[in-house]
Amino acid sequence: MNFLYNTGISLYSAAVAIASLRNRKARLMKEGQARTFEVLEKEVQPGCKYIWLHVSSLGEFEQGRPLIEMIKKNTPDKKILLTFFSPSGYEVCKNYQLADVICYLPFDKPGKVRRFLDAVDVEKAIFVKYEFWGNYLQELKRRNIPTYIISSIFRPTQIFFKPYGGMFRKMLRCYDHLFVQDQESVDLLASVGVTNVTIAGDTRFDRVADILNNKVDLPIIESFARGSFTLFAGSSWQPDEEFIIPFFNSHPEMKLVLAPHELGKERVEALCAKLQRPTVLYTETTPEKAAKADCLIINCFGILSRSYRFATAAYVGGGFGVGIHNINEAAVYGIPVLFGPNYKKFKEARDLIKLEGAFSVADGEAFNRKMEQLLTDGEYLAQHGKIAGHYITRNLGATEKIYNLIFK
Repeated sequence: MNFLYNTGISLYSAAVAIASLRNRKARLMKEGQARTFEVLEKEVQPGCKYIWLHVSSLGEFEQGRPLIEMIKKNTPDKKILLTFFSPSGYEVCKNYQLADVICYLPFDKPGKVRRFLDAVDVEKAIFVKYEFWGNYLQELKRRNIPTYIISSIFRPTQIFFKPYGGMFRKMLRCYDHLFVQDQESVDLLASVGVTNVTIAGDTRFDRVADILNNKVDLPIIESFARGSFTLFAGSSWQPDEEFIIPFFNSHPEMKLVLAPHELGKERVEALCAKLQRPTVLYTETTPEKAAKADCLIINCFGILSRSYRFATAAYVGGGFGVGIHNINEAAVYGIPVLFGPNYKKFKEARDLIKLEGAFSVADGEAFNRKMEQLLTDGEYLAQHGKIAGHYITRNLGATEKIYNLIFK
């Protein structure tokens, strides 16, 4: 890549190092990357080829996971190298059993890129959704390693489609094939001369269907929600909670499950202080105690996606920030889903809004109106939840399509 790109990566690396002095996530990233080559030296088996799958964070891991599982199911002897960029993905998934080696991806600097690819004999490289690292892509192409991106989606506002985006368009030409979610992405890529593209859909649909079909016992949540209208607020942020909690406080006919995106002690304590009805923490309660509470705070990672099956309706957070979190995890259970206004980057959100299986709320007043409707009209609740569930069912199959084109 050119001087400007490499300078930008170096500045980003320096910013993370400075931030790590105060910020826990930055510190985890810095320390994790420092261990990467030690992990590779220790765990990569000499003489073995690896399928390398790279994800940014937890959401992208959930998109890549169905493909890993299909690879392992069909070819158990294949070795999988799984890399993360973000601590919020790595820290949750570092013990994922189907990956043979799991580590952080070093920053996209030429020397680190060469050292990384020298340390692993990569058979195929697969990036998920938005991962575009110019030096990695160019070095993979130079080494003739087949490289793919899956579940990707492109928008006109991205730099690839700007007059000054030539350097970034070169990245797109490094992929042997791009698997995208929709026709708009195909058309945009074609407009810049990239035609090795297939509409395969989004592998997250397959992932949430797998979760639906493989239930695990969650007695605390089941006991808490039994017989009540229960709103699940998943991956919530403070702007979401500013209207969810007051509504809950004033509606004794409902219960609330809060699964905040950040789980620091101070964050959870601040939530508890705002709740005016009996509240318990998931890690500190029992099924018997939970049944008597009105609010349950899920203060641990790893169970939210399986918990939605006990929800009457769901609110998915992030829509008042950079963008909503995974709404498919809730919609698969056939319940209506609410979220904030920043959803336009997500095809599933746009689709579900058109179908009325999901609803965007621009502020607290809109949230209150929609919740009153869901609380008081059982037929309306069931009708729109059914729409959400059917939408997920209609969009299954991306993983198999991708697998067949890459590995057969």
